[in-house]
Amino acid sequence: MSTPPPGVTVDPLPPAPPPARKFGFPSALTILALVTVAVWLLAFLIPAGQYDRNDSGAPVAGTYHRVSGTRSLTDRLNDLFLAPVNGLYGLQDTTTHQVGPSLTGALYGSAGVFLFVLAIGAFITVVFATGALDRGIARLAHRLRERGALLIAAVMLVFSVLGTVEGFAEETLGFYGLLVPMMLALGYDRLVAVGASILGAGIGVLCSTVNPFATGVASSAADISLGDGIVLRFLMWIVLTAVTILYVVRYAKRVQKDPATSLCGFLPGDREQKATGDEAAEPELTPLHKAVLVLLVLVFAFMIFSVVPWSSALTGKADAKPYGWELDWSFPQLSALFLCAAVLVGLVARMGEAKLSATIIQGAADFISPALVIMLARGVTVIMNNSKITDTVLHSIEGVVKGTSSSLFAVIVFLVNLPLAFLIPSTSGHATLAMPILAPLADFAGVSRAVVVTAWQSASGWMNLWVPTTAVTIGGVALAKVGYDKYLRFVWPLLAVLFVLICGFVALGAAM
Repeated sequence: MSTPPPGVTVDPLPPAPPPARKFGFPSALTILALVTVAVWLLAFLIPAGQYDRNDSGAPVAGTYHRVSGTRSLTDRLNDLFLAPVNGLYGLQDTTTHQVGPSLTGALYGSAGVFLFVLAIGAFITVVFATGALDRGIARLAHRLRERGALLIAAVMLVFSVLGTVEGFAEETLGFYGLLVPMMLALGYDRLVAVGASILGAGIGVLCSTVNPFATGVASSAADISLGDGIVLRFLMWIVLTAVTILYVVRYAKRVQKDPATSLCGFLPGDREQKATGDEAAEPELTPLHKAVLVLLVLVFAFMIFSVVPWSSALTGKADAKPYGWELDWSFPQLSALFLCAAVLVGLVARMGEAKLSATIIQGAADFISPALVIMLARGVTVIMNNSKITDTVLHSIEGVVKGTSSSLFAVIVFLVNLPLAFLIPSTSGHATLAMPILAPLADFAGVSRAVVVTAWQSASGWMNLWVPTTAVTIGGVALAKVGYDKYLRFVWPLLAVLFVLICGFVALGAAM
C-alpha cells in the first residue's frame, strides 16, 4: 500500500461487516431434546388419565377416565433428568406402570433396537469396506451404458431394493461421481442422475418391507412383528417403484430427444461428455467381490425369512397357528445375526483381526446418531407415561377419528404424520415418538396396527423425497450441481401421483 503525501490524512477503511449467519435447520438430536423439554412442561398442564386395558395390554375404547396425578416436582425433575437413560433401558413396574432404571418389570426402553442399529451399521460398513457393493453397481452401470433406459431402471431398482430392505439412502451420495458423467454421456442431464439416486433409494425406503430403521423401529414401538403387513408393503413397493422408474425414464428420453426441454440446463462441458463418456474401462468384479455380494443377499434374504409370520401371510388369518419351521425372530436375534455376518464378511475378505475390529467399531460409531435418536425419542414417551398423559393425548385424538371409516382413518394417519416427518426427518426418531400414540388408535378403529405402520412410513418416506431437512436431498442436488428449485420443479408431478397412490393403498389395506 502506498503512503499518502505529507499533510494529507486518509480516513481508515471501515471494518468489513461480519458475515451474515445462515440459518441451519437443527439436527434430529436437537429437535428431540427440545421436544423432551416441551413435553415435560406440557405434562404440568395436561390432565392425567388412563384407559382400561384388555388381556393383551391394549386400551379399551370408551373406558378413558381421569386419574389423580401423583408425581411431585422432584419426581418430574427426575423424569426429565433420566429421560435418555429410561429411553435406553428403563424398566416398567408391573404394578404402578411407572418407568425407571432401578424398577422391576419388563424392559420399556429401546435397548434392543439400539443394539440392532449398531449391529447392522457394523455389517453394512464391513460390506462397504470390501468395495464389493460399489464395484457391483459400477459394473452394472458400465455394462448398460449404451442402453440408457435400461441403465436408469437397473440402477433405480437396485437402489430401491436396498432401500426397502436396509434403508439405503445416504449411501447414494457416494455414487454421484459415477452416475453424473454416465448420464451425461448418454445425452441426459444432471437431473436424471439426481432422480435415479434420490428417487430410486427414496421410493424403496418409502415402501420399506423389512427396513430395520423404519419398519423395524415402528413395528417395535407398535408392539407388532416386523413381518406384519409385509404383503401390503410389498405390493406398494412393486407399484410405486415401477411408477417412479417410468417417470424418470420418460423425462430422460425427452431430454435426450430435445435437450432444450431440460429443467436444469447444462453446465459448460456437459454436452461435450456425450462423445467421450464411454471410454472408461469396465470395473473388475473379483471372486472376493462376488462372494461378498452373495453373502449380502443371503443375509438379508435370511432376515426376511426369519421375521415374516408365514402362516398369517400365506393363509390371510392374523391368528393362524405358526408353522413349525417359522423362526419368529425379533431384534435380539437379528442383532446377533448381523454381528456374526459382519465377522463372516470380514473373514471372507481376509481383512485381518485388527482391520476387521476397527471396521466393526467404525461402523457402530457411524450409526450411533440414529441409535441416539431412538433413545431420546423413547425418553419422551417415558415422560408421558410416568405423567399419565399418554392416554389423555390418545383420548383427544380418538375423538377426532371416532366414527370415521377404517379407510378414512388410515388416510388421516398418513396426513397427520406429514408435518411430523418435516420436523423429524429421522425415520427412527419419528417412529419411536409417534407409534405409542398412533398404534392404539388402530385398535379403536378396528384396523390392524400394521396398517398404521405402513401409513406412518409412507408419510415419512414421501416427505423425505423432497424436504430440505434431509442430507440425501440437499447433498444429492449439491453433488450433482443442480439447483434445489430445479429439483422441486422436476419432482412435484411425481409427488402428486405418489400421494394419491399411497392414500389408495393405505385405505385398501385398512378396508381389507
